[in-house]
Amino acid sequence: MILVAAATFYLYLLSTNLPPGPKRKPSEDELEKSGEDSDPDPGLEEVRTLTFPSDLEELQELAELLKFYKTEHTAYVLLLFCSAYLYKQSFAIPGSSFLNMLAGALFGPWQGLFLACVLTTVGSTYCYLLSRTFGKQHIVRMFPDKVSLLQRKTEENRSSLFFFLLFLRFFPMTPNWFLNVTAPILNIPISIFFFSVLIGLIPYNFICVHTGVILSEISSLDDLFSWSTLMQLLAIALVALVPGALIKHYSQGTLKLDELDKNGHQLDKKLS
Repeated sequence: MILVAAATFYLYLLSTNLPPGPKRKPSEDELEKSGEDSDPDPGLEEVRTLTFPSDLEELQELAELLKFYKTEHTAYVLLLFCSAYLYKQSFAIPGSSFLNMLAGALFGPWQGLFLACVLTTVGSTYCYLLSRTFGKQHIVRMFPDKVSLLQRKTEENRSSLFFFLLFLRFFPMTPNWFLNVTAPILNIPISIFFFSVLIGLIPYNFICVHTGVILSEISSLDDLFSWSTLMQLLAIALVALVPGALIKHYSQGTLKLDELDKNGHQLDKKLS
């Protein structure tokens, strides 16, 4: 609890003590309200409270604000983004898709993808270490049946453990955060866990980051449903499906997934 409180306090300080933002030009309405006799300010400083986005509208507003700050405070925006991402991943807080899309909107498709992959892997590894140190008994007590199922399937696929973990990341029958906290209980070596997250979540991160790039460039629903945008989304989906298709083809003759196929959707529903 002390660690969670300290991390929360650090993120709160970082998000509330914003550096002076760049000046923006006042709008026509603001100029009219300022009055003809008064001298309007040459620029207005943007003031906002930063919070995690919970929908696409909040995501677009946050992306615009942080891009505004990024023009003069690139290091601060990068530090804030990395800190927020690691906070959510380390403490198994769902909602990484919005941060992946924010990465695309702020840093572009390839730098954003690199950041998302690195931060997902590092944050998941922190979560693994926290679970191994503090959380094993709590996780088993809270989800005994689900942990037992994953333990059984992990042991059955121990000879192909890395590909089994890749399959679970490509086809998430259970939430990624649950895999992160149960990995120490399943006796998965940290090195295998690290690389399975790094490689296994590339397609998911790729889709989210590139979607964020597209969303940052549209201004209306008409733009979203244009042929250009739809073709980009289709191309992104096809590229992201290739690794998963290869793993699924490999798993048919190698991995034992029968029970997961039957119960995976129930597991995901109960943990969501």
